[in-house]
Amino acid sequence: MNYDFFAPRQIHFGWDRFQEVGTLAASLGTRALIISGSRSLESNGVLEELQSLLSRAGITSEHIRTISHEPEVKDVDHVTNILQHHSHGAGDFLIGIGGGSGIDLAKACSAMITNRESETVLDYLEGVGQGLQLTEEPLPLMAIPTTAGTGSEATKNAVISSYAPAFKKSLRSPEMIPDLILCDPKLACSVPPEITARTGMDAITQLLESYISSRAQPLPQALSLQGLKLAIPALPLAVEDGSSRTARENMAHAALLSGIALANSGLGMAHGVAPPLGTHCRIPHGLACAVMLPVTLRANRSVCETQYAEIARHLDPGLTLSDAEAADAFIDQIQALNDQIGIPRTLSELGVTPEQIPDLVAGSRGNSMRGNPREIPDEELTQILQGLL
Repeated sequence: MNYDFFAPRQIHFGWDRFQEVGTLAASLGTRALIISGSRSLESNGVLEELQSLLSRAGITSEHIRTISHEPEVKDVDHVTNILQHHSHGAGDFLIGIGGGSGIDLAKACSAMITNRESETVLDYLEGVGQGLQLTEEPLPLMAIPTTAGTGSEATKNAVISSYAPAFKKSLRSPEMIPDLILCDPKLACSVPPEITARTGMDAITQLLESYISSRAQPLPQALSLQGLKLAIPALPLAVEDGSSRTARENMAHAALLSGIALANSGLGMAHGVAPPLGTHCRIPHGLACAVMLPVTLRANRSVCETQYAEIARHLDPGLTLSDAEAADAFIDQIQALNDQIGIPRTLSELGVTPEQIPDLVAGSRGNSMRGNPREIPDEELTQILQGLL
């Protein structure tokens, strides 16, 4: 058995541990350049508190940018240019705080500020541009997730979008895994129910797809099982009662595990289709993954019956069904979970039209789709997507 395993260097997890941010950040440098992923972090005082806690630890800080959408090429280039004009030097480090958008932007900028063979991130993205490689170590980075979804705090890539032309591609390097993760589930208590549902299903999709991926590995599979056992019962509780400590802790832990799992094992069809749903139809990533998950499970059932049964029995050790029955019951359980938290069953409910299907199929052929446990030809994918209209 041969495999490689990538994981964050430091993970600090726990309720109200945000108060330790100054002490922890001191190990990275003396000046923090902050990139945030939600304007609510400004309005609810989290950013102000962050800078105050840093100041008490003797760390100066500057809030560079807030991003309220999934990062685009122009965002990375613009913020990298701002950082350059802040004359970064010894003692400088980045803090990415927010959901996946803010953390991905921070990760991309941490790499681009030290890799200047091209002035645009486009030339470093997979499958577009010049195919340049990241050769210099990124600026030190602390990730502080405030939603439980993407697991971006633990992955080695940043997802960057473009709408003209339409694509969503990764900037990727093992060096992009944040140096330090501070995960305080309490920070997610203010996340609205709808966003909680979407981001939570993104984490569950990541856990499932990395478990059944063609590149699945034993350590990530073990993490995925733990994450699923936490997330599947916790997500409805977090949607219903955002202040539930147990639900928020379990979802934050599951999302963190999902990031580690996908960084090592890859993903599958749901995450393959999600990028073009974002760039062509403007559907938020977590929502796209959630809608695509049940049909992805059904599409892979012929080769994943044993894995589905394994997951079902892990979730319910008393299950006495056959593998076939357990696999079907598990798929039904995921669909029921979607229904319970208000995820639509069809793409047409999200505004997708038949005319967009060819572009969605063409745009799905990225790194995630290559991890799907079986090949999904264009003709079959077309039929699958048409069946969701």
